Amino acid sequence: MRKTLLAVSIATTLMISGCSLSDNTTNSPAVAAPQSQNPLMSASLLQYQAPDFSIIKDTHFQPALEQGIAAHYQQVLTIANNSEQPSFENTIVALETSGELLNRASKVFYNLAGSNSNPTLRKIQGEMAPKMAAHSDNIHLNSALFTRIDTLYQQRQQLGLTAEEVRLIEIYHQRFVMAGAKLTDTQKAQIRVLNEEQSTLTNEFSQRLLRLTKEIAVIVDSAGELKGLSDSEIRAAKADAKAQGHEGKYLISITNTTRQPILAKLENRELRQQVWQASSDRGMSGDNETASLVSRLAQLRAERAALLGYDSWADYRLTPQMAKTPEAVYEMFGSMVPAVVANTQKEADDIQTMINKTGGQFTLAPWDWAFYAEKVRQEKFDLDEASIKPYFEFNRVLEDGVFFTLEKLYGVTLKPRPDLPVYHEDIKAYEMFDVDGSSMAIFYADYFAREGKRGGAWMSSFVTQSTLLNSKPVVVNVMNIKKAPDGEPTFVSYDEVTTMFHEMGHGTHGMFSKVTYPSLSGTAVSRDFVEFPSTFEEDWAAHPEVLANYAKHYQTGEVIPKELLNKLLKSRSFNQGFDTLEYMAAALVDLEWHSLPADAALQDVAQFEAAALKKHGVDIAAVPPRYKSTYFAHAFPGGYSASYYAYMWSEILAADAFAYVQTQGGLNREIGMKFRKTIREVGNSVPPMEAYKAFRGEAPTTDALLKRRGLN
Repeated sequence: MRKTLLAVSIATTLMISGCSLSDNTTNSPAVAAPQSQNPLMSASLLQYQAPDFSIIKDTHFQPALEQGIAAHYQQVLTIANNSEQPSFENTIVALETSGELLNRASKVFYNLAGSNSNPTLRKIQGEMAPKMAAHSDNIHLNSALFTRIDTLYQQRQQLGLTAEEVRLIEIYHQRFVMAGAKLTDTQKAQIRVLNEEQSTLTNEFSQRLLRLTKEIAVIVDSAGELKGLSDSEIRAAKADAKAQGHEGKYLISITNTTRQPILAKLENRELRQQVWQASSDRGMSGDNETASLVSRLAQLRAERAALLGYDSWADYRLTPQMAKTPEAVYEMFGSMVPAVVANTQKEADDIQTMINKTGGQFTLAPWDWAFYAEKVRQEKFDLDEASIKPYFEFNRVLEDGVFFTLEKLYGVTLKPRPDLPVYHEDIKAYEMFDVDGSSMAIFYADYFAREGKRGGAWMSSFVTQSTLLNSKPVVVNVMNIKKAPDGEPTFVSYDEVTTMFHEMGHGTHGMFSKVTYPSLSGTAVSRDFVEFPSTFEEDWAAHPEVLANYAKHYQTGEVIPKELLNKLLKSRSFNQGFDTLEYMAAALVDLEWHSLPADAALQDVAQFEAAALKKHGVDIAAVPPRYKSTYFAHAFPGGYSASYYAYMWSEILAADAFAYVQTQGGLNREIGMKFRKTIREVGNSVPPMEAYKAFRGEAPTTDALLKRRGLN
């Protein structure tokens, strides 16, 4: 499970957002004057229309976005008011080809707003949020447009269309209905108000969360307090403090999860507690508190769901997903809770024994778990993190691990493209080539943490694949790996290794896409399917042949010793109770927030979370949710509201598929190409379960998942 947030095309965003387009044309934005000096106003001349970051400036974004909205709106009105009888070409294809300027500008803008933000971009984002919401409303609530789509939907089986075209009509129809196309004029006016407020609040949540990341960093006075960290890590902390104006001190940055990786190393218990509380308590108070936004967003979404005829936002959100209902998700988690809690309690007992054994006179607390779990792991598996570290140098993992696996399974290679401009000096551009040598895509590797980048890891697209538009994919993977000081190698943890594989799973989902229509391209699938190809990719990180190719000592080139490798592989199931429980707790909190009825009052965040955890039997004090509500970027500002469960749902598919692959010879081109063609190339042109069965031959079971997590 990774902290993945996928960005999609503006057309898909408008559909998925559930916002919508009114018949009232008086709200249409004025068309801005042409911006001949603005590179966003026309297609990039670089290969595959990759953005020319060497000439794009912050001042270009708002004019391009506003003119893009105006142009797209006029295109949509032309389609809606066409006097000809609706046809697939003059309605659906016309919509698929509309919004070129807005699509281009928004993809570049929102990618940079998430990965390379600054005060100017944040200001533009705040101003554009309600405008983008209104534009979405101006599309999906347009009665004339929906009438055309509905006519095609009713006739879809008699129009002589391909299966992909029929599916596209069905998806358009469902999204328009779920956006409110069938509401009365009064209800449409109400939903517009709710949509605008939700857009404003989600943007504000993101901005506050970004400010909080800098605000809650822990400043340490002396290196002696950092005992347990390596010399390189201490130097990096000193450099970070200096960069933030704290000369002579040390800075510990806080990642966007409750658990902080540094807690596994810090020997100073008081400092561990300070770091953990900085993480856990963020957003509860102060100028950048997000607790009030959580409560209101949950209420807004419930009200919106009720207007659309659903019992809750969770019911609304899950209707088009594989799960279909919240009850199905609760049942999935409920069936696992007893085994997971039992495993977690055993892990807690082992850790408490280690605390006592090493002279600790205290009861296990959340800030102790990672530190003493590492000691238990060392004792159980005779495995020291420091002994593994030299074998996981960043560049080797990426090129000899991730890229190597892509070549072995799918026949593709990636070659550096230093001639392509990038938006930050730490980013590298690559070109992907197919097995026959033909060029497929452009890939950007943006892996290192920096100020202005939101927490987590994700994949996004600057250009989406579509044969209709004759466009090839331009994709980026983003992570937050701590970069070593200049001149020193950057080492990654094994968790970061698997995240690199995971995000490339999303990346290839976009880059392997072979569909006609942009709305069906690549990762434009249901939330509880999109994490399947990426989670499937994770397990290759531990494959012996793959490991032997990238896990080499950074100085000597020696392959990781077999004994050490065996210890690492055996330790993979360690702490899985904790890992699973903290994830499940967050997923259940997300689902409970979004199961509130429309008439529910604003909730006290801390009390609501505590009650939700207790209700599902996952309230273990030493194992808090992976994300608490006030910094739950997936569920509140992100696109995973009522959908964080999707990682586990997708993992069932991934574990089952990976187990099946091992029965077919494991790491080989034949089975890899089958996975590529049946899963990655088809995007959303095929219903998810049909795609899965085309690959696997049958529906998945949970057997492989339990084995993958060491829970059986």
